[in-house]
Amino acid sequence: MTFELPLSADAQALLFRDARTANAFTDEPVTDEQVAAIYDLVKYAPTAMNTQPLRIVLVREGEARERLLKHMSDGNRDKTASAPLVAVLAADTDFHEHLPRTFAHFPGAKDVFADDEAREQAARFNATLQIGYFLVGVRAAGLAAGPMGGFDAAALDADLLAGTTLRSLLVVNIGRPAENAWFDRLPRLEHDEVVREA
Repeated sequence: MTFELPLSADAQALLFRDARTANAFTDEPVTDEQVAAIYDLVKYAPTAMNTQPLRIVLVREGEARERLLKHMSDGNRDKTASAPLVAVLAADTDFHEHLPRTFAHFPGAKDVFADDEAREQAARFNATLQIGYFLVGVRAAGLAAGPMGGFDAAALDADLLAGTTLRSLLVVNIGRPAENAWFDRLPRLEHDEVVREA
């Protein structure tokens, strides 16, 4: 690559080049201060009409962790049980209630999302955009993330998220990576395979 990015080489490595999906973590706790610092970065992710539907449900230990584990796939259960912090990343299907504040220059913004099905679709799409930022934010905090889609979302929603307007999208283990936390890096597609002109 010949173009020099404004982001330092060390920052590029931390956020992208050396970052990996962790499968094992040390027992060092993830603090509330670290979580707040992560959110202070990721809150700037772009969303349509500034909808910001992502909700982060922290699961540390005890009954909540046991309830979560019931819904994880077999291959994800043990690593989720041992992670110092687990975040259930969910879309709030009632995000539109905040639009009078977050999109105040358009008084009719809330009414745009009156249809329940369309609103849920918008919530899921925009929260997914925010999730990408969340994973990079975890890396920026010097931590590793282990994102997992292998869980029963409907059952998790009916259990851990019961009585809310949240719909789970991803479960992420968070912490300091343990020794041998990584699988071998798999190949990535090359620039010419991905980037093309219209």
